Amino acid sequence: MAAASGFRTVEPVEYYRRFLKENCRPDGRDLGEFRTTTINIGSITTADGSALVKLGNTTVVCGIKAEFAAPLADSSNKGYIVPNVDLPPLCSSRFRPGPPGEEAQAASQFVADVIENSQVVMKEDLCIVDGKIAWVLYCDIICLDYDGNLLDACMCAFLAALRNVQLPAVTINEETGLAEVNLKEKIPLTIRKEPVATSFILFDTVMIVDPTAEEEDLATGMLTIVTDEEGKLCSVHKPGGSALTGAKLQDCISRATARYKEVKKLIDKVIKSVKPT
Repeated sequence: MAAASGFRTVEPVEYYRRFLKENCRPDGRDLGEFRTTTINIGSITTADGSALVKLGNTTVVCGIKAEFAAPLADSSNKGYIVPNVDLPPLCSSRFRPGPPGEEAQAASQFVADVIENSQVVMKEDLCIVDGKIAWVLYCDIICLDYDGNLLDACMCAFLAALRNVQLPAVTINEETGLAEVNLKEKIPLTIRKEPVATSFILFDTVMIVDPTAEEEDLATGMLTIVTDEEGKLCSVHKPGGSALTGAKLQDCISRATARYKEVKKLIDKVIKSVKPT
């Protein structure tokens, strides 16, 4: 055991290749096997919607807070969605205190791009009074434990939290022109699309799903595919690395479509379990 551990430390790539020859990974998974995924919603009582997602050891929580804002002049009938991914030092020794690092910024931008491309929520649905008042949804996604595949976990937590959002009913007082909030009457957010991310790494010529942090460090390329319930591509995110053949890309898209169904089923189940009877 000690010899194997030493070999893994000194020659991690060669150590990994020995497993790949047997079509498995050091953690015992097949190359196309995802880690156990669990979802809990509504645990942050001070948020308007929340979700906690565990993907293997990677743990991410998303809290969504709704506030009033004035619409932009050129988008008078639209609200806003503002995602932010935080990778604090407590989730991994690779992250340092201080302003958001490159990986956190890239993850925040990824979620923002998916929101825009997929139209998961129509910004028009967040408008309360055209030109006067709209909802802004602040989506804070915090990694509690980092062990790779951050984007899949972030998107899963974000989508589950969105589906958990209940907005208070708002009316405008005709005499004062001010918004009046009815906290007793809650309205679910209208979700138009349900984007799910599926990430892969390329190791030599082999595509592997749901990478751990160790696997990501050894990868020669990375790829994240986002699909919706219609099987449409919302995003194909490839931050450099080795090029992919058309056949490999098509295989990844097929796997992402299958993964979508698994994640959707998990979220549907947890949403259904907390709905009032």
